[in-house]
Amino acid sequence: MEARSTERQPRPRWTYAEFARLPEAGSSRYEIIADELVMTPAPGTRHQRISVELSYALHGHVRTHGLGQVFHAPLDVLFADGDFFEPDLVFIGSDRLELLSDRGMEGAPDLVVEILSPSTAARDRGIKLERYRLYGVAEYWIVDPQAERVEVWRLGAGAETPETCGRDGRFTWQPSADAPTLAIDLADLFRQ
Repeated sequence: MEARSTERQPRPRWTYAEFARLPEAGSSRYEIIADELVMTPAPGTRHQRISVELSYALHGHVRTHGLGQVFHAPLDVLFADGDFFEPDLVFIGSDRLELLSDRGMEGAPDLVVEILSPSTAARDRGIKLERYRLYGVAEYWIVDPQAERVEVWRLGAGAETPETCGRDGRFTWQPSADAPTLAIDLADLFRQ
């Protein structure tokens, strides 16, 4: 008689077709991160206010200068089987718009923004940072509403640590070397 293994067999990689068949989650969001299904609750009002402010600033700058496109959640970012993310905000440059499809963005955005909540903070600073680096995201902003700071990871430049800006500071974003610079004032971003 053959002994049965008590070890759990690894699940095959999630495909986009399986991900797309997940039932509606109301205001919650699904992501597949390193082949793990993750569901997060809807963001709170402060998170939403910050998202709107950043979206407005980025969209205005990008549109005025014809730099590409900005999207806010929900938009699926499809890196590879087993890695389907839904960041809070993404930017894709004009020279890479072919990555956009009816399914979402099929590859690495030039900029990803995640706004922390208590249920996502460890994941946003941990496995998501690792995956964004792996898949070639050029820049990753982690916005921390509680600490009122932004961590700017310049992944495309090989940064091992973020530039950190507090509530009274400002940081700049230049999507390409020849693009105009956008300055973001954090006092405005974090105002109640």
